[in-house]
Amino acid sequence: MPTPSFLRRASTSTYFFAMLALSVASHGASAQAAPKNFQTLLVGIDHRNVVSLDGDWHYLIDQSPARALYSPTGAINDNTYALNTHPTIVGPHNQEYDFATAPTLKVPGDWNTQVPQLFNYEGVIWYQRDFDFQPKPGTRTFLHIGAANYRSHVWVNQKRICDHEGGYTPFDCEATSVLHPGSNFVVIAVDATRMVDGIPSVGIDWLNYGGLTRDVSLLTVPTAFIDDYDVHLAHGPAWQPGNKQLTGYIHILNATANTPVTLDIPEAGIHTTLHTDADGRAPFTVTASKLTLWSPDSPKLYKVTLATGTGDQRDSITDDIGFRDIRVDGTHILLNGKPIYLQGVNLHAEAPIRGGRVDNDQDVSILFGYLKDLNANFVRLAHYPHDERMERAADRDGIMIWSEIPLWQHISFDKPEVYAKAVTMLKEMIRRDRNKASVILWSISNETPNNPTRTQFLTNLANEARALDPTRPITSALNTAHIEGTTATLPDPFANALDVVGVNQYIGWYTGTPESADKIQWTLPQKPIIASEFGAEAKQGNHGTVNQRWTEEQQVFVLQHQFTMLSKIPQLRGDTPWILMDFRSPTRNIPKLQDGYNRKGLISEDGKKKEAFYFVQKTYKEHSVGKP
Repeated sequence: MPTPSFLRRASTSTYFFAMLALSVASHGASAQAAPKNFQTLLVGIDHRNVVSLDGDWHYLIDQSPARALYSPTGAINDNTYALNTHPTIVGPHNQEYDFATAPTLKVPGDWNTQVPQLFNYEGVIWYQRDFDFQPKPGTRTFLHIGAANYRSHVWVNQKRICDHEGGYTPFDCEATSVLHPGSNFVVIAVDATRMVDGIPSVGIDWLNYGGLTRDVSLLTVPTAFIDDYDVHLAHGPAWQPGNKQLTGYIHILNATANTPVTLDIPEAGIHTTLHTDADGRAPFTVTASKLTLWSPDSPKLYKVTLATGTGDQRDSITDDIGFRDIRVDGTHILLNGKPIYLQGVNLHAEAPIRGGRVDNDQDVSILFGYLKDLNANFVRLAHYPHDERMERAADRDGIMIWSEIPLWQHISFDKPEVYAKAVTMLKEMIRRDRNKASVILWSISNETPNNPTRTQFLTNLANEARALDPTRPITSALNTAHIEGTTATLPDPFANALDVVGVNQYIGWYTGTPESADKIQWTLPQKPIIASEFGAEAKQGNHGTVNQRWTEEQQVFVLQHQFTMLSKIPQLRGDTPWILMDFRSPTRNIPKLQDGYNRKGLISEDGKKKEAFYFVQKTYKEHSVGKP
């Protein structure tokens, strides 16, 4: 298994765990021949000139036990469909498959909503596509995969170039040595089988969309090129009014020591030349002549151009980056030194109206239209990193983001290899989005059981997150509150490891009555609190009294009493009702009411706003819940 470059600069223990995670990306833990090509995660690839491989891909289903992908011992099989041979009348037997005459799936896209027979399929599907390519001397070419759920194995021209585990983060596989002039082909096997030791594990409350769910492309760069960078407002121990200092680093892969790198931010009056160290890293601290800080009211983005090399070996990238300061001060969240209250909502990456995974600009535009109409300034992206288009839109529109890795409920917290996977996913999320001003919180889990093994696992992970990015607060959503009579507490030691504490509870729906919430008094840690999940289900168009379950009227009634209760929590600094839109969940099996959907959305799956939407919209317009 190749070692991604961004894992190589980790601490010794983190490096061990990260390598362990990569080593088990095969089916089970069986040994297999590891590809020798280089694998990494290229930052800012959506701002580079790439050759898109989106479009129609041929596909073949590899039904369980997936004998084309896995050998009897569980090793990856490189000598079946990956060879992309064709059946012939005479000659070698090709194991009875043919991509050339196979049907097609759209990429990006989940297979579940494209082929009715695959709606509930959770297994292996092989993708294949031909493409033309002309290699250039002195360059390197990477195959970029925005996300593939859950495990994926990639071959180009019959050579396996990488493997990846995790359904919601990107990866880049070097293909330089296996590409040739003219016609080439790529084969990708994607396995959506849920695993007890996966992240998430087997029990999830959303549809397990499988496939190549985000963009696929080819990127060609010079021999030495920019693979990673971090440009942010300097973050000292205390907020400094008038701070115009920017700091960070630019990393040049394959650079020699003292390689020059330029950093240009024309609108901020910054033009400087840096030099790499022996590891290819060029750290910097510069002062802008003028700087407008990013905020929801003024989501200012600057053109930031990084460049290295000359002539044919020049590599450059221009990103759009906002600069702001986010921190915790006592029980307050400060944005650019001012207390803020986060008026938000939860959101799954399910495409509005058409269904399926969010994978294009139109999907994102519709969702952000809903957020702005709701008067939201914040969104919790549940329960995994979303398509990068979401963060880009949030940067432009001034919506703050809670970004999370899918450590959801019951995870194998006792296994080092699972911790390794969590570290890798955390690194991938932070590496991709650390330059997004909209992302203000890194979340490492949701609704995990309160026990010492889990607490140690997550505390260690929170410390990993701080080491990776000391400029953002760390949070998680906890459902470990203890409610007795009219008293509610949070006796969860994991809260001690968090900067901001998320609290999930469903009083009025799963427990108690809506009115019982009014009398409950919360005793919570003296930290900023976000009411990270609360709400009730209602089928859009189903009307009745406030005491009638599944009606729009009762959904509003539950939210009214929730807001009454939440307003009495003095350190409440944000709320995110569950959830913006109804979303598919195979565990929701009440016919005519749920029909396979979680109905807690403020909007139905086909875009119809429920009464609860207008209630939250009015509440947020009046700023009647919570104080900064």
